[in-house]
Amino acid sequence: MNVETIGNQVMQGKQITKEEAHELYGQPLEELCQKADEIRQRFCSNQFDLCTIINGKSGRCSENCRFCAQSAHNHTGVREYPLLSAREITAQAKAHESQGVLRFSIVTSGKRLSDAEADEMCAVIRQIRQESKISVCVSFGLLTEAQFRRLRAAGASRVHNNLETSRRNFPNICTTHTFDEKVAAIRAAQDAGLSVCSGGIMGLGETVEDRIDMAFDLKELGVKSVPVNILNPIAGTPLESNERLTVEEVRRIVAVYRFILPDASIRLAGGRGLLGDKGKSCFRSGANAAISGDMLTTAGITVQTDLELLKELGYQVGYGK
Repeated sequence: MNVETIGNQVMQGKQITKEEAHELYGQPLEELCQKADEIRQRFCSNQFDLCTIINGKSGRCSENCRFCAQSAHNHTGVREYPLLSAREITAQAKAHESQGVLRFSIVTSGKRLSDAEADEMCAVIRQIRQESKISVCVSFGLLTEAQFRRLRAAGASRVHNNLETSRRNFPNICTTHTFDEKVAAIRAAQDAGLSVCSGGIMGLGETVEDRIDMAFDLKELGVKSVPVNILNPIAGTPLESNERLTVEEVRRIVAVYRFILPDASIRLAGGRGLLGDKGKSCFRSGANAAISGDMLTTAGITVQTDLELLKELGYQVGYGK
């Protein structure tokens, strides 16, 4: 079947198979991206979900993720600090809200926060919710359902926890925790009543099959917010020599993900600034969400720049899935 046939079936509510996704991956790029954008319009209209993040705790992570500047196993010279104060985090949340951002995520390094640290973050979340209307997301590692319930009670609405890559490829990327631990944490968050944001990093050395398998795992988990990160090969990490993905490669990934996850918020995340057009062509190829502002350890694209781009493309900033 061709792009048009598969795309029309998706728009009628049919779920594609892995075999069809593989077939799509090899189709002409412009035709593929145009159909993906039609699917996006059909299921998500012109709603665009824009969020920002803050690096709430940096460096000294016990995990050995081969891409990460914050891992204690890698030697990148990244800035290290414990949990930021409630004042600093709340000020950032309010500043981002004043720029028109609707979601704000607190991200911390490490396998998981301790119970005491989680309680400290609950107090921060309550303060943000008291002083602003911005939605609070958290990325605190492999927490338990009980911890997630406390965070939800404090006012958090969403948990971020990337699968990073496929189940097959995961041991090539990290050996200090497992793919199944990731899945368990995602399910614990969902059982606690939180929505989940989960995706991965492209350019880790994964195959096309790995990319497609991860998308189907996310679909099975019912994840509706899917970050697509692009590896920024950082000096001092084992992946420092990996080639950067081209705009065309990222567009193809985003487009195929739209066919697999027709009603999801497909979110360009870390590494978007490496693309020559800063993601503009991807937002016409099926992507309909982004992380704006600075990333965890690298500079990003300003909120104002993104808002101007989204206006040019005809998007409305609002709450996506």
